[in-house]
Amino acid sequence: MKDFAREAETLRAELRRHEHLYYVLDQPEVSDAEYDALMRRLRELEEAHPELASPDSPAGRVGGKPREGFVKVRHSAPMLSLDNALNEGELRDFDRRVGELLEGARYTYVAELKLDGLSMAVEYEQGRFRQAVTRGDGSVGEDVTENARTIRSLPLRVDSAWPAFEVRGETVMNRRAFDRLNAERDEQELSRFANPRNAAAGSLRVLEPRITASRRLDYYTYFLMTGGHFALPSHWASLDEMVRMGFKVNPHRKLCASVDEVLEFCAHWETHRQELPYEIDGVVVKVDSVEQQQALGFTARAPRWAIAYKYPARQERTTVVAIEVQVGRTGALTPVAHLQPVAVGGVTVSRATLHNEDEIARLELKIGDEVIIERSGDVIPKVVRVWAQGKGRTAFAMPVNCPVCGGRVVREEGEAARRCINVDCPARLKESILHFASRGVMNIDGVGEALVDQLVDRGLVKSVADLYQLTAEQLLSLERMGEKSAANVLTNIARSKLNPMPRVIAALGIRFVGERTATLLAEALGSLDALAAASADELQGVEEVGPKVAESILQFFREPRNRDLMERLRAASLDFTYVSTRPAAGPLQGLTFVLTGTLPSLSRDRAKALIEHAGGKVAVSVSKKTSFVVAGEDAGSKLDKARTLGIAVVDEQELRRLIEVRE
Repeated sequence: MKDFAREAETLRAELRRHEHLYYVLDQPEVSDAEYDALMRRLRELEEAHPELASPDSPAGRVGGKPREGFVKVRHSAPMLSLDNALNEGELRDFDRRVGELLEGARYTYVAELKLDGLSMAVEYEQGRFRQAVTRGDGSVGEDVTENARTIRSLPLRVDSAWPAFEVRGETVMNRRAFDRLNAERDEQELSRFANPRNAAAGSLRVLEPRITASRRLDYYTYFLMTGGHFALPSHWASLDEMVRMGFKVNPHRKLCASVDEVLEFCAHWETHRQELPYEIDGVVVKVDSVEQQQALGFTARAPRWAIAYKYPARQERTTVVAIEVQVGRTGALTPVAHLQPVAVGGVTVSRATLHNEDEIARLELKIGDEVIIERSGDVIPKVVRVWAQGKGRTAFAMPVNCPVCGGRVVREEGEAARRCINVDCPARLKESILHFASRGVMNIDGVGEALVDQLVDRGLVKSVADLYQLTAEQLLSLERMGEKSAANVLTNIARSKLNPMPRVIAALGIRFVGERTATLLAEALGSLDALAAASADELQGVEEVGPKVAESILQFFREPRNRDLMERLRAASLDFTYVSTRPAAGPLQGLTFVLTGTLPSLSRDRAKALIEHAGGKVAVSVSKKTSFVVAGEDAGSKLDKARTLGIAVVDEQELRRLIEVRE
């Protein structure tokens, strides 16, 4: 056993060295076949002797099970966005402000390429990879640990001077991997990714780590932190230290003594950006000294010691040869211009988004026109303006029926987009099923993104109602589906039939009809048939239902395909009638509550149920009509708004006392 343990550790060390040489330094010493042989032997040892396995083993990079969602995690310190400088003048203004705030002290800048990807924070303990979290909203991100583990340039074990530390960086997909991925999607007749940034973000957030591994993502670090603060006294020193530890740090960086040197760096890489294997959209400029960074401080949303110098979008002239309409996952119809192919910044562009019919009208665009198109690293190419009207130009009109399913297309008042309202439209079916099965709706545990993709792609589910026709044999034919998992899914699908009618209404996916509105509709109308037959006046007579919501409901039930779905759900024995359990009166009658934060012993659903059982109402947002805000730990902006409006704020204990006293 000692010999096996020694061999396994030797193999792990050797594989880590080769991973660093290949994925970080781009200096491989062995062939792919030799590397694969080493990896195969290590896997054999760890499988034959599980006690030898190590959490930081290269053989364990791709081993996480598919998940049904991502856990939210709060960052050790906010991951703030940067202000932008769009030209030389704005960058010099930034430099002037820095100089004034530092009151004449000398300072230097670090200029780094602004990679166009997805920001991610990675924590290590005792030199071992522990957790990876996306940027999210800057304060709270999503735990993508198992997916990040598959990124070969992200070390699972490093030599660190700190017992715990964190690196922050950018997850990117290089151009070669992006082109290969889109070629594979073309072969599978799947929609292409618009750009490497979207591909990287989508790949990091898939629910199956093996898919992430196949996408060959890369990770470049740019911050080194301990305890939520920068670890070393200068940014440049942090970059060097991360290189020493084995992280991939972009080599194209410069320590600049003046803003003129920064501008020279920016100009050089604007000219040479196409030579890079990945997309950039500018240069990030940071004051090097951490002490000076602290002196400069922050605005409400960005540091005063850093700025992003953004390169201008690249433009070219071409001709619109046709316009087609694509239907997105939410049913939104988007017109897309087919162009005479043209090279824009080294990339051949043959399509560009037109966003919506209002944008076409604003551009006064017709098929055959010569146009200016623009491409920047973070957006799909778009038409900027008409350069010249084409001979024989023809007008374009948005379709009145969905080009995918033929269903009704509606445009809500005040909205730019038209939408297909057929829940079972193939273009939006996956999204419809995920909504139907989600926790706050029909709560079908096990029916997540990974399973839905397979069910729809294999044609096993062509309608939301087909969920109730699935068999064990069909589920067992899917990848990564065992007998126990299949049985659990079928049990959960069957159990969902017991959900009350408000859940069924919410599950239909009617725009603007969420859980609360669905409950109010059920209580007022009593049955799904009554809801489907209700007039605009009857609908607007329901509490909190205005003209916009009423019209959305009417449009939904005017679509014959949605009526067909309703009948199929009736045949599956879903509950189409409702008897209200809300008391006619109660101690909280006439009071409206808003819940925010995490309560000590009550879940959000349980607190809501207590309030409603006592006759009160629970609203989603704070307004002047709110009676009380119930605040728990990590209460957010709702608490701030309550204080601004002078609304009473209570905790869980006070809520319970309020119910008891009023009773």
